[in-house]
Amino acid sequence: MTIRESDLPGVGKKFEVDLKDGEMIVVIHNTGKRELFSRPDADTDSEKVFEFSDDLARKIGSIIEGAYFQPVEAKTAETTLPGGILLEWYEVQPGSELIGETLASADIGNRSGFTIVAIQRNEETIDSPPADTTLHEGDTVIGVGTRKNCTEFEKLLAGN
Repeated sequence: MTIRESDLPGVGKKFEVDLKDGEMIVVIHNTGKRELFSRPDADTDSEKVFEFSDDLARKIGSIIEGAYFQPVEAKTAETTLPGGILLEWYEVQPGSELIGETLASADIGNRSGFTIVAIQRNEETIDSPPADTTLHEGDTVIGVGTRKNCTEFEKLLAGN
């Protein structure tokens, strides 16, 4: 997939994405507004498909990225943030030594460098979980760290 980026002086930036059946064009305005255009082929004019406010575009982007739902096994989900920081999802498996531990007693940050930013428990999401939050079997832990931090956290989850 080819993506071309160009400046639009006084407007913002334009991103052109080659697709199998044409081209998608995204214009990000300096005001935060986003416009999405479709062009079936190079010989036709583009047509506006959607227009989004800054807040709505960010929300839709996080949904598409997988912040709300990961359609793959947690071990394979990986999102890289600026600076090489990873945003990872891990399921607390049966038999994990972390089951029943609070975030404070597990001392995950000091032991691995991994920072837990949310926990998905059944239909509930615990954002910015406090230190007294207890980890349960089946919890999906969402956190950030370097690749090394993530590897160390995986070892803690596995009981190593």
